[in-house]
Amino acid sequence: MANRDAAAFPDPDALDIHRTARHHVAFGYGVHQCLGQPLVRVELQVVYSTLYRRIPTLALAVPLAELNFKEDMLVYGVHELPVTW
Repeated sequence: MANRDAAAFPDPDALDIHRTARHHVAFGYGVHQCLGQPLVRVELQVVYSTLYRRIPTLALAVPLAELNFKEDMLVYGVHELPVTW
């Protein structure tokens, strides 16, 4: 399984956000792009549409202007997304 090789990672089944491993399996970029990316995108479409359907009152808990965006990284997004329902 990806990123769970005991020969490459100490205690591979433990979540360690401070692990310094840089040879992990990830989505990649360009010709090294992961073949699973399209599947993940479909899964996220299903998750979000189900979430919005089940919790129609879901909304941002702070004004949009207060969100802290990741503009200095390869992947654009927010650092956190506080919500309320």
